[in-house]
Amino acid sequence: MKLAVGLSPAFKLAVRAPAKLRGLVRGFEAGMAATGAFVGVTSGFAVFVMNIAARTLHSTLFNLRSGAAVSTSSAVEPLRALLVPTIGGLLLAALTFAFARWRSRQIIDPIEANALHGGRMSLTDSLVLAIQNLVSNGFGASVGLEAGYTQVCSGMGSRIGSWLHVRRSDLRLLVGCGAAGAIAAAFNAPLAGTFYAFELIIGTYSIAALVPVVASALAATLVMRNLIVGTYGVDVAMTLPMPESGYSHAILIGGASAAAGVALMYAVTAVEQVFARLRVPMSVRLALGGLAVGALALVSPQVLSAGHGALHMDLVSKSTMHQIALVFALKAIASALSIGSGFRGGLFFASLFLGALGGTLYGSFATIIDPANAVSPHVAAIIGMAALAVAIVGGPMTMTMLVLEMTGDFPVTVAALVAACVASLIVRKTFGYSFATWRFHLRGETIRSAHDVGWVHQLTVDRLMRQDVRLVSADMTVAEFCNVFPLGSQQRAIVVDKNDRYCGIVPVAEVHALDEADATIGSFARHAGDMLVPQLNVKNAVETFERTEADALVVVDNLQDRHVRGVLTEAYALRRYSEELDQRRREISGEI
Repeated sequence: MKLAVGLSPAFKLAVRAPAKLRGLVRGFEAGMAATGAFVGVTSGFAVFVMNIAARTLHSTLFNLRSGAAVSTSSAVEPLRALLVPTIGGLLLAALTFAFARWRSRQIIDPIEANALHGGRMSLTDSLVLAIQNLVSNGFGASVGLEAGYTQVCSGMGSRIGSWLHVRRSDLRLLVGCGAAGAIAAAFNAPLAGTFYAFELIIGTYSIAALVPVVASALAATLVMRNLIVGTYGVDVAMTLPMPESGYSHAILIGGASAAAGVALMYAVTAVEQVFARLRVPMSVRLALGGLAVGALALVSPQVLSAGHGALHMDLVSKSTMHQIALVFALKAIASALSIGSGFRGGLFFASLFLGALGGTLYGSFATIIDPANAVSPHVAAIIGMAALAVAIVGGPMTMTMLVLEMTGDFPVTVAALVAACVASLIVRKTFGYSFATWRFHLRGETIRSAHDVGWVHQLTVDRLMRQDVRLVSADMTVAEFCNVFPLGSQQRAIVVDKNDRYCGIVPVAEVHALDEADATIGSFARHAGDMLVPQLNVKNAVETFERTEADALVVVDNLQDRHVRGVLTEAYALRRYSEELDQRRREISGEI
């Protein structure tokens, strides 16, 4: 109390504000909805700032006329095409080195944060990644800004939730609100942003989470619409006739898109492996990657940056199949080279662009083969856009809603949904990963979605075990044991050798039933080779109990030294596991 004397009323209010706001957020759904809307407002501003910064870099570095997009240029000055991405790679290497010296840790993205860390993200790290993404995109690398958008906006949602000291489930929800605002603002598509949050960032849908996520997506979209000059997003202003055979074509496009998506993800990994074998410094790797992208840009500038302008141009142009196929191949190679060499960004927009090109190729070919039943190249482009994006990014409903908001055409949207479902099914059953979770797999993580599994990793044997265990020497006789452990004193005792190494477990009641008074306890010990270690999570511990058919297992410091740390029973592990599962179920259903 004495420390509070002399503090200004404003300071006292600032200190008390989080607790009061936390009560509002936790006690009323309207409070969480308002918080989601606030996250959306900040997300809209963040997307606007990054968008303007990227446009300014493109205009300045590639000497573009006012309002022009780098990917729509008929030709880029050869020297600029080669030098700008190369210099961008060197700059990114320098920034990465500087950031690593300052903060040498892995940056956690929204999916990983919600899956493993209960929504906890570092806003500083998120800003670092956003800057790296902005440099990569601004200097012409074939990556989109969506990774930076979602990273920084989700980071802001996590920071706001941490400041309010919200519960784990609410923090994960606010991370999803940030991602929803990012995608909604980037594409002028609040429905797509909403489903993106549920499918890819939160990992599940609940009625309780719907209002905050929708509020964030709408708020971000409105902010962006009022700040940006002119139209933005992906707008398809054309009539899209849908033939009766369109759904059959959608199935074929979905299957082809699944194959193309898996091939592109493997291509990125292959490029990374090539650079790893070269054993060159990061600066050289990025410079080579930038130079290669610049060389491809000499053939077609459409490979530069994300390709927003090129997508709009190709949707309304009447390019030949040869030209479209060339751009498709160049863009795929440029995307793999950019990400594989180390430029920061994702394949979100590249998948949309490539899907549109692939769909156009399919529609053009189908028109030649069977003009009467063919789907038009424009319709096939929209369907392909959704299908390939689902194959690489995931989120069938996200991409379907994006098509609906782009076209306003329900028959085409249904066809896109069919293709998206086919692509999703094939990729899940044959490959099993989206691009983000594939990267986690290569890094050694086991997560395949944003579904909350972090609590399993946090609920370890070390937190569950009992430490008040009694040790007995393996050389102790049965008679001595019965004197030390009277019948009913405890259920079991832990046997160790003369070096205090674990040798097994003996049930006290069974030892009292023995007639061999002079026999040593060590000869009756069970589960001498079955142990748990402190860092093992509860799920793996339960699996160990099932495998060993033991009621209790000893916890040792490690499998080499085998010094006893405690004991864990199967009944307690199962009870705690069931309690946590029920807690997650109640959070998802909105009961708490």
